[in-house]
Amino acid sequence: MKKTIETKQLLDLNETLAAPLLEQFTYPWQALAHIADFIKALGKTLSKEEYEQREEHIWVARTAVVFPSAYIAGPAIIGPGTEVRHCAFIRGSALVGADCVVGNSTELKNAILFNGVQAPHYNYVGDSVLGYKAHMGAGSITSNVKADKSLVEVTLNGEKIPTGLKKFGAVLGDHAEIGCNSVLNPGSIIGKGAHIYPVSMVRGVVPENHIYKQAGNIAARED
Repeated sequence: MKKTIETKQLLDLNETLAAPLLEQFTYPWQALAHIADFIKALGKTLSKEEYEQREEHIWVARTAVVFPSAYIAGPAIIGPGTEVRHCAFIRGSALVGADCVVGNSTELKNAILFNGVQAPHYNYVGDSVLGYKAHMGAGSITSNVKADKSLVEVTLNGEKIPTGLKKFGAVLGDHAEIGCNSVLNPGSIIGKGAHIYPVSMVRGVVPENHIYKQAGNIAARED
């Protein structure tokens, strides 16, 4: 069952510049501690025709649109065709892919967003990996620290898998849909194509192509 939460099962590595980092690890969360250094090294190799280095360790694609009110701290890479909208707050260690939306008042910190990800309205994405075309509904967040500050574990079918991390939000598989105002508790894994009902509190693993309605009520998608 652990294979269902492995990097290669959750994510299409053809849809991110972070592929060389993620493919080193069995599980996506193992890459979180290395995002900053990876961005610093990768940024130096990016095409100057395609990317503009705006400040130290900050590279923005020339076709990206960054609103004047947005704030970007390095290290960060913003991909082609991406929009960073009004009052977005990118706190650093953020690798944002192509054709993404980082919306109004959305905050990113130590995160990888694959191509086509949308976090368009009042989202918090911290210490997380969002797969290809994953979508965060308005107000949905990744909670990345446990209340008791203990190390985060991933719960899969009653088994607790240690991550060794104090800060770890969530991994969203490709095409995952997170309903508005939902909270993904530390260590949540949302499988490919899974849907989360609005105003949900999610903990543990939601299988690929399933719908999370509430705790204990997870059904296979019929479409």
